[in-house]
Amino acid sequence: MDAVIITGGSSGLGAAVADNVIKAGGRPFVIDRQKPARDDVPWIECDLADTRAAEQATRKAIEMAGGRVDGVVTAAGFDVPGSLGDVPGEVWDRIVAVDLLATAAVVRAALPELRESHGGVVTIASTLGIKAVADATAYCAAKFGVVGFTRALAAELAGEVGVTLIIPGGMRTKFFDEREDRYKPGPDAKLNDPCHVADAILFALRQPAGCAVRELVIAGETETSYP
Repeated sequence: MDAVIITGGSSGLGAAVADNVIKAGGRPFVIDRQKPARDDVPWIECDLADTRAAEQATRKAIEMAGGRVDGVVTAAGFDVPGSLGDVPGEVWDRIVAVDLLATAAVVRAALPELRESHGGVVTIASTLGIKAVADATAYCAAKFGVVGFTRALAAELAGEVGVTLIIPGGMRTKFFDEREDRYKPGPDAKLNDPCHVADAILFALRQPAGCAVRELVIAGETETSYP
């Protein structure tokens, strides 16, 4: 494993994945709106809600990597909870665009190089991609979509590209920071460390030829959204 493209790699889970790629001797290439905290991580600025821009950013990352890509990790995602009638339409659409449509756009753009390297794709869903809750229609729609997309992609690329679906529970990131208090985890919530999820992602990417980890659910032991 050498070059790995990571969407949302400037913070949270994506940043943890970038750190792990470096520790493993690889090179992360981040696609994000924000610059990574680490100066040694190549970065392509992009608003992933614009799927054509996401494709262009992916091609630029491939060029920066010298034309070879060994892995793609689609860690970008966000949510604005609220009832369907209260969440503005443009916000609802943006959640689906970033969380689902950009996932497909980035993978699509990297497919020729992934086929050539027999590389790996790791998509990030959520426990809310297999269990629906109120006030999360956009997020659930997007993450359920990531689950379906990834399972179909695994069937489509079998024998050519490794495809892994990661289903994480709540993690200690900035994901919940800007929410109303009623949508934040309680003070006693035991959220998972994103480094643990990043470890699992690297495990999937480093499988030997002919072997694929298809799906992993990773959550804190007392995670309330799973099972």
